[in-house]
Amino acid sequence: MEASSKTSIFVGAIFLVVLAVVPVALFYAGEIFWIDIFTRLVILAIAGTSLYLLLGVAGLPSFGHAAYLGLGAYAVGIPVHYATMGGAEWLASYNGWWQFSLAILVSALFALVTGAISLRTRGVHFIMITMAFSQMIYYALISLEEYGADDGLSVYSPSEFPPLLLDNPIHLYGICFGSLLLVLYVVHRLQHSRFGRVLQAAKQNETRVLASGVNPFKYRLLAYVMAGVIAGYAGALMANFSLFISPDMVEWSRSGELMFMIILGGSQHILGPLVGSSLFILLEFVLSRWSIYWHLPFGIILLLVVLFGRGGIIGMLRRDKQS
Repeated sequence: MEASSKTSIFVGAIFLVVLAVVPVALFYAGEIFWIDIFTRLVILAIAGTSLYLLLGVAGLPSFGHAAYLGLGAYAVGIPVHYATMGGAEWLASYNGWWQFSLAILVSALFALVTGAISLRTRGVHFIMITMAFSQMIYYALISLEEYGADDGLSVYSPSEFPPLLLDNPIHLYGICFGSLLLVLYVVHRLQHSRFGRVLQAAKQNETRVLASGVNPFKYRLLAYVMAGVIAGYAGALMANFSLFISPDMVEWSRSGELMFMIILGGSQHILGPLVGSSLFILLEFVLSRWSIYWHLPFGIILLLVVLFGRGGIIGMLRRDKQS
């Protein structure tokens, strides 16, 4: 095994061990605040990993990925809203299996329709059309007065998964962390399967893939749908975490944050989103206490990573190991 690969595995193992042990230890030590920080980190890592499937594996820089976070979150919030306030009996429910199934179904359908259109474009056109679809969802949610419009919607009760209680921070974190492990495993297997090899080959040279008799469009569309489903699932988790949803979850800047996380961590390694989301949360926590204009120093740090740290943090660590 190459030294760089060993380094990546070592870094990933450290992050996963920290995520498995530290939040629980801090919670039982009375530091309840930190379990919320780590829960948000893990949910963002799940969403970032779904984007990695598009950007890192298939070479598709989607700038509208936050749309699936919003769809997944509203798939939880709307059934709870009707179950609490009355109306739409076919939809109203506190049942987590129904809510998460709805989140996955809605995200898959939206990804299938928009992906079939978006994947006929390339480069900056693909970036812009994915952002346009996301903004369509954003303005659609703003126009829905029944669900709070731009004021958002409170989720009065978390999803019910007996015997697990999602209003228990440890139970919720356990589900989120277990989901992250499952998503990392699934994306890793996809990346190293024949399916993933086709995506990576098409990313490097689509003409040669077509010449070999393989049409990469259906592979890209399937990857697009799977990425949307994973992000929608992350959105459902986010709704249970924050107990509040709003159109701001879908805004294009949220998609940019997911992209920043992958760039920070490394867009060419599956652990990039995990490392990037950890750094993003850390920098946000530290810089926001230093200044309300924390986005400026954060942007400078991101610029330095792009200019001098090609491959993100993981890329720099692998190069140092090789040297």
